[in-house]
Amino acid sequence: MSHWHDSTAELRAELRDLLDTGRVRELHRTSGLRHALIAARQFALLALCGAAIVNFTAPWIWIPAAIVLGFVVFSFSVLLHEVVHRAVFENRDRKVGNRVLAWLYAVPSGLAPSQFTRWHLDHHAELGTDDKDPKRHHLTPKIIRRWFKLLYLTPALFPIYFRAAAREAAGYEPEFRARLRRERIAVLGFHAAVMAAIWFTWGSPMLLRLYVVPLFFVFPIAFTVNRLGQHYDIEPDDPAAWGTIIKTNPIWNFLYLWSNYHMEHHYFPGVPFYNLAALHKELKPVLDRHPMRVRTYGGLLWDWFVRNKAPHVNWH
Repeated sequence: MSHWHDSTAELRAELRDLLDTGRVRELHRTSGLRHALIAARQFALLALCGAAIVNFTAPWIWIPAAIVLGFVVFSFSVLLHEVVHRAVFENRDRKVGNRVLAWLYAVPSGLAPSQFTRWHLDHHAELGTDDKDPKRHHLTPKIIRRWFKLLYLTPALFPIYFRAAAREAAGYEPEFRARLRRERIAVLGFHAAVMAAIWFTWGSPMLLRLYVVPLFFVFPIAFTVNRLGQHYDIEPDDPAAWGTIIKTNPIWNFLYLWSNYHMEHHYFPGVPFYNLAALHKELKPVLDRHPMRVRTYGGLLWDWFVRNKAPHVNWH
């Protein structure tokens, strides 16, 4: 089967014994309308922040707009994540609809949709392994130094990520690698066209404010903070605690589209993101039986950068 499946027989038994199966089934129900409204909100935020940056040069306006814009761009990877898990349409097998949405959500954050899909599903299947989980094997910092970790908060994240993706893709079948190359060319071509359009229309200062700052300086922060709340502070000996439980709030839910409920998502990958907060409450009898501390993003940042903790271990 997979490493995750083989390692979680006891956990799955706990979930069956302690949870209301009817309630869990209810939380798996998807609503295409609700997903569409959330996606429309994100596109509206993209347009509003862009308009604010274009029309106002005062730093107290364009800088907050650029910060929100960077998080919105990151949120499209979360929307893509919903497509990967077929958590958009009531009929989860709508191949054309899922394919169209995959492209629509992948392009803003510069992702090749097929690579993200393969990478993420392999991550789910091989969670807990050092070499088969592509996130852990290729993307997790191997140099446990503060200066190297800080690179993930900077534009250096992009070559780090694309190098990791290329290393993982090297093991894919040739036909799939050719498909990935075509997708990357299309996505990068789109971004090059956007940059050129901004530069020719408004000049380099606007290119900096509207594109460079949100994508190359805010997006890496949003990405890295989100990832710290996934599988860095864990209990390696307990598969139920191979993820981090985040003390969340409406702001994080809004900025991260509920992707801060990451371990909960691994328990039930088919639950749509707008039901993860409710799932967290249902999981309390299970979570209370395992040695998982509830963490804040601030505490994780302190442990990661100041205390210089290693990833994928118990930070307590």
